[in-house]
Amino acid sequence: MTTPLFSYRKYWAECFGPAPELPMSRAEMDALGWDSCDIIIVTGDAYVDHPSFGMAVIGRALEAQGFRVGIIAQPDWTSAEPFMVLGKPNLFFGVAAGNMDSMINRYTADRKRRNDDAYTPGNEGGKRPDRAVIVYSQRVREAYKDVPLIIGSIEASLRRIAHYDYWSDKVRRSILLDSRADLLLYGNAERAIVEIAHRLAAGEPVKQIRDLRGTAFVCKRLPHDYRVIDSSQLDVIGPVEAPVNPYIDTRTESCASTSSEEAVASEPEVAVVQVLDRPRDTGPAVIRLPAYEQVREDPALYAHASRILHKETNPYNARPLVQAHGDRELWLNPPPIPLETDELDDVFELPYTRLPHSSYGEARIPAYEMIRHSVNIMRGCFGGCTFCSITEHEGRIIQNRSEDSIIREVERIRDTSTGFTGVISDLGGPTANMWRLACKSKTVEASCRKLSCVFPGICKNLNTDQTPLISLYRRAREVAGVKKVLIASGLRYDLAVETPAYVEELVTHHVGGYLKIAPEHTEDGPLSKMMKPGMGSYDRFKAMFEKYSRAAGKQQYLIPYFIAAHPGTRDEDMMNLALWLKRNKFRADQVQTFYPSPMATATAMYHSGKNPLKRVSRDSDTMPTVKGLSQRRLHKAFLRYHDPDNWPELRKALKKMGRADLIGNGKLHLVPPRQPAKRHERVPAGTGHFATQHNGLPRNPSRGKRQTGR
Repeated sequence: MTTPLFSYRKYWAECFGPAPELPMSRAEMDALGWDSCDIIIVTGDAYVDHPSFGMAVIGRALEAQGFRVGIIAQPDWTSAEPFMVLGKPNLFFGVAAGNMDSMINRYTADRKRRNDDAYTPGNEGGKRPDRAVIVYSQRVREAYKDVPLIIGSIEASLRRIAHYDYWSDKVRRSILLDSRADLLLYGNAERAIVEIAHRLAAGEPVKQIRDLRGTAFVCKRLPHDYRVIDSSQLDVIGPVEAPVNPYIDTRTESCASTSSEEAVASEPEVAVVQVLDRPRDTGPAVIRLPAYEQVREDPALYAHASRILHKETNPYNARPLVQAHGDRELWLNPPPIPLETDELDDVFELPYTRLPHSSYGEARIPAYEMIRHSVNIMRGCFGGCTFCSITEHEGRIIQNRSEDSIIREVERIRDTSTGFTGVISDLGGPTANMWRLACKSKTVEASCRKLSCVFPGICKNLNTDQTPLISLYRRAREVAGVKKVLIASGLRYDLAVETPAYVEELVTHHVGGYLKIAPEHTEDGPLSKMMKPGMGSYDRFKAMFEKYSRAAGKQQYLIPYFIAAHPGTRDEDMMNLALWLKRNKFRADQVQTFYPSPMATATAMYHSGKNPLKRVSRDSDTMPTVKGLSQRRLHKAFLRYHDPDNWPELRKALKKMGRADLIGNGKLHLVPPRQPAKRHERVPAGTGHFATQHNGLPRNPSRGKRQTGR
């Protein structure tokens, strides 16, 4: 039974009341009348007291339980002294890298160091270390060896098991071992962190807290009462008899499997139980993944482990996972139960100032500037895009805020935010239009192990009615003092077209001239590895977009995003994408190559050359992966076919591919046969003026939007 988040008896320190802003210095603690902090959060981001920043959400949620919470933001990590600025916490240190993985924050997809940091005052780079969670944890241990240490944030969440690390080009062990933390929290951590705080406050040793969902820990041996299931048996053993299919097929009303591949893949769970369920094998089950040393040396085993992990992410049917690291065992408890609407409302309505900490003065923090007038309406994503980390972190089950709570936040922005001009810059979340969408059947939802509700097609068990979202949009734009409500989050256009009235509302009232969407590619090969819909959905949405724009008397444009060098992409696929761009008169000003982020399914493809969307074996087919720098540059060059600097490389590639017919000056040609005399010489006809842009940071820092996949 899940304990409601705000039902705990409050800690005695609630008598101090909420702090105007969580303290970052002893002087602030003294002003609050505190002699010490109960909990100290160390973070790689500047402290912004806003519900789009993790340290603020966790800090305020703990404060609401009565605990005194301090913040150490972006400390100098070269010594332990900055980690002692608030003294020794009574309960524990919490360590987080921030809203982004520190390596993705600091390096481009070409492994070049960035000079800026959107989460730092003045956009200044270099204010956090590489692998921030590990480094901060080491300094905390130096400062206070005996204080419980708990790690979290997206960096810890996505590195919770042995994972391929793009920057070192090797498989690293779980971050829990390298950080020497007592516990790792993954996903949305409010439930776990609140219970941990209360249990530590009650005197329970941190080493005894082993039963919380959404946590991982290291132990010497497994509990004796667990029945161990080898993961290779889950993906290999055939059925003993036809069981109820827990891997829901989206192509029929009854969710019965019609594919032989799915039938075999869906039934081993029951078969394994029948094979192993002998008298001495009773009790709850834990799945043993291949050991760290095995996945480090065998890419096929790595892909297999990735496949099993992703099949065990539904909080309602996931089983614990265990993975040996040398003579120690990494234990991963099932994911946290999603927050109910009233709980999520309460989290977002805690007493945030919605401002950067006052110590930053007038310094500009770009990530904050982007989201200061936006409102997050939900969490989670059931899209399952293989290159994206949202689902691995926040889960596939959508957590919704109530309409009333959302409107109250809009009104607070209007009434309290300096510089508000009447424009809500975004009303969304990880995606723009999954609010209140869910499986029609709680029973089916609880048993489903599919990775996506919308691939290869929209599941017939999924409620796709976006009428409630229309009502929310209309109510938000009718708030007195609000002139415009924009939708800037990533739009799932394949869902949008299921409710034409939603597209009409969106296009008529909530587009600021340009609407960014993400087809990601035009070719079936890469799209199938991305788990993205085909271009038919894009064409259908584009027709609706243009129809409703004309009806509203507005000149508006779609701006599509595309990924270069994604696993499963051939040179010919990029050539065909470039031809599509030219036919449709798009020019990409900035492009992004695939970024192999920790734990993503596409990263397993990149590292192993195998496709973990299907059963993996050493004999299974390999898939094209783009690893060499020259080929990655070529794929980017195809996206920027209009740039004269890319023409020599493209001409060479086209000749090698046997497509020299695409070299010429006509509208059907891709590149001209010669270089321009001067850089300002006119680009050949057939290229338009629109641009897709992406700077390598989240499209919306409030969401962590696809931060680790693009």
